[in-house]
Amino acid sequence: MTKSSGLSQRRTLRFDTIDDAIREAERIAEADRRGNVKRLGNWSPGQCMGHVATWIDYGYNGYPMKPLPWVLRAFLGWRVKKYLKTGMPSGVRMPGVKDGTFGVEDMPTTDALDRYRRAFLRLKSRENAPYDSPAFGPMSHDDRIALNLRHAELHLGFLEVVDE
Repeated sequence: MTKSSGLSQRRTLRFDTIDDAIREAERIAEADRRGNVKRLGNWSPGQCMGHVATWIDYGYNGYPMKPLPWVLRAFLGWRVKKYLKTGMPSGVRMPGVKDGTFGVEDMPTTDALDRYRRAFLRLKSRENAPYDSPAFGPMSHDDRIALNLRHAELHLGFLEVVDE
């Protein structure tokens, strides 16, 4: 994985629960319906929510990529606790992958919110996710939840509601 220069301006979010992540996405979706969302990055609200939902779903349906080389997995396995605690870095791109990651298709915000909500509620149900992360390997369910909350913080942080 490589890190691009990316945009440094974004909101700092912290979700303690899946319900927190869903509430913030609903707030953004409602503001987007009114035309009151400012993009602090390159993706639309639909792309941000759809992308997060896609990566949650990969744990249940399988990932579109092979596991990373063992050296990189070992390094990321060492870093995962930091990511779970302090958040995920922005601007990380997967070499050889169009757009640098998967699940970046734009979609209407209402559709993306529905996918995001369903994915997080599935995670909240504690249904076993049979596929290990290609970057981090096997994870406890609590760590899987925390990683997806950090992922949502990262992407929703690039969206700002401007009428409040």
